Amino acid sequence: MESLANNVAGTDGGGGGGQQRLAVLSYEQVRRLHDLMDEVVCVHGRGNFPTLEVRLKDLVNVVRSKLEAETRSGGAGLKVRDIRLNGGAASHVLATESTPYNDLDLIFGVELSGGRNFDRVKTAVLSSLFDLLPDGVSRKRITTCSMKEAYVGKMVKVNHDGDRWSLISLGNSRGHRNVELKFVDSMKRPFEFSVDSFQIVLDSLLLFYECSELAISENFYPTVVGESVYGDFQEALYHLHKKLIATRHPEEIRGGGLLKYCNLLVRSYKPADPDRIKILERYMCSRFFIDFPDIGQQRIKLEGYLWNHFVGGPDDELLKYQYLMILHSVVEESTVCLMGHERRQTLCLIEELACTVLCNEQNRYSMQHAAAAAPIPTPPIIFAGGYYYAPILSAQPCTCTSYMTCTS
Repeated sequence: MESLANNVAGTDGGGGGGQQRLAVLSYEQVRRLHDLMDEVVCVHGRGNFPTLEVRLKDLVNVVRSKLEAETRSGGAGLKVRDIRLNGGAASHVLATESTPYNDLDLIFGVELSGGRNFDRVKTAVLSSLFDLLPDGVSRKRITTCSMKEAYVGKMVKVNHDGDRWSLISLGNSRGHRNVELKFVDSMKRPFEFSVDSFQIVLDSLLLFYECSELAISENFYPTVVGESVYGDFQEALYHLHKKLIATRHPEEIRGGGLLKYCNLLVRSYKPADPDRIKILERYMCSRFFIDFPDIGQQRIKLEGYLWNHFVGGPDDELLKYQYLMILHSVVEESTVCLMGHERRQTLCLIEELACTVLCNEQNRYSMQHAAAAAPIPTPPIIFAGGYYYAPILSAQPCTCTSYMTCTS
């Protein structure tokens, strides 16, 4: 891709010296980024709370304004270093072919050295959602607590061992893209695999929206920089285009990246280095069972991953079964840190989930086939005496053929 030849020199992110981790996006990529930022995202509320509909660029601006506003005016009083698009959405922007993505991941670079800053960030986000409520909604009895219950899917706070960041996930509606707001001071491991290591700095695009009255065109568009925190932008981009799996030190990833690795395999990705992949698989399995040692924790993690990453599309049930079979194979072949009965326990759990998926899919197929083969006739409607009647068909045959004899 043409503009990616104009790399911006950067420092290496753990992948060796002399690598360029920054690159300037081409017009086609900036155009895809603009289309994504101009999309209307829906944050579905629980209960009677309305759905919030807002363009992604407007949501980003509202949250940034709240973060930077003074505390006395309801803001967080924090300086935002930069704002980045991360994860699958960033890969979608950079890829030559359409790449599906589940969530919209945004990173706000802020200072979280003080414990109170985490609470200020949370308050700023909830205040932003409050401002985005549709016109006509009564705001008198709505509190920050009720806003959290209505619109926040999950909240994560990490503040130990050099990691200082928090995550607020907006929306929890299956089949719809959630907006993941991540507020990062420092993060030791910001990626799992090279194909999800891209971060696109949005500041120049947001400034363009603010200053320019002209629309983006091939002859007039902002300079947008992308970064691969994997280390080498060109190498990571090559992996993305060729659907190759590569990572470094999977033992540093929470869960070892095991579930994501199997998800890449089931979606036709191949190891970039087949000779080393078995060694990496062992590290993945070891870290997964360190983080989730109990069978109950493993069940919760697996069921949650299936729920979030296989959202019920026409092919997802079959893909889910294939995914579990690949996971079973990797755990069976590459687990070296468990005792025999623990390993069998985990394999039985995966088999149980796979059987459940297969049975549900077969039942659904049988019901569809039966409905198509023998459609149920619509019961007739009787009109008499100015009324419509639907005849009741008894489940038991009636044995009464005459009136009962009156004995009195």
